[in-house]
Amino acid sequence: MKFIVVRDGSAFLFSEFGQQPVKPGDVVMLGANVLCGSEPEGHITVTTLYLDTDYVLDQVRWQYAGFVCDRLDAQGFADTIYTEPAQILRLGEDRAGMLMPWLDELVALSVDGDFVRHYLRMQALWFQIAYVIAPHIKVSPVRISPSQRAHIRPTLPRDRRFAPLRVEVRQAASLLREQPARRWTLDDLAAEVHLSPSRLSALFVEAYGKTPLTFLTMIRAEQLAKLLRETDLTVTAAMQRVGWHSRSHATRLFREYVGVTPGYYRTMGAQTV
Repeated sequence: MKFIVVRDGSAFLFSEFGQQPVKPGDVVMLGANVLCGSEPEGHITVTTLYLDTDYVLDQVRWQYAGFVCDRLDAQGFADTIYTEPAQILRLGEDRAGMLMPWLDELVALSVDGDFVRHYLRMQALWFQIAYVIAPHIKVSPVRISPSQRAHIRPTLPRDRRFAPLRVEVRQAASLLREQPARRWTLDDLAAEVHLSPSRLSALFVEAYGKTPLTFLTMIRAEQLAKLLRETDLTVTAAMQRVGWHSRSHATRLFREYVGVTPGYYRTMGAQTV
């Protein structure tokens, strides 16, 4: 997952929360595999923290040790109380200003690259940052938003093993990234990497937390967003370029992943001028 701290400037963001402005004092929290687009107003400077999902779950387990028995319980507990895949945390400039020295030091230690030697200090810096941010994170006892869908949640299989990815799985993911416009079926993809469809699907979910075709949908949404930002292609032509030939179908899937329709995404630049 990501925490994006806005340090200077401003922008309009669009994601699961719809369209929202951000400015210094705001922190954007995004679950893994949740897309977020932006239109800067002049300029914007941010610092982004990337947290591995498993690391976060381990922290939840220890924080709520009195409520959960093990790490698997922590997964379900987190899914229950942290239901929004994207949030904007309005800390305010004074409170966010507390984060800046810690962020600068954390960035410097990351650039240095000696993670073993700096491990304890980096952990301490993150805990200081989390202590300031955590009270602003929205929690709820049930899933309350229609945009909360399991296939874009940052959840991983409960039986995930910490092992290198299978060559066939890496090949399948590369094929989907390189040829998103191809009319893929699970059978076609499985044949390309010489696995049965059921075996490929199981291995792919274990590795990436989603099925191959759901992974393809995410890739297409990302590439469509890029085409809408960087080219003059019509919305329909851009959809076809990434492999979506039904405009209504493409609009529905894009909105699920980005939070706005492709047509509205295209007009965002004009709205922020």
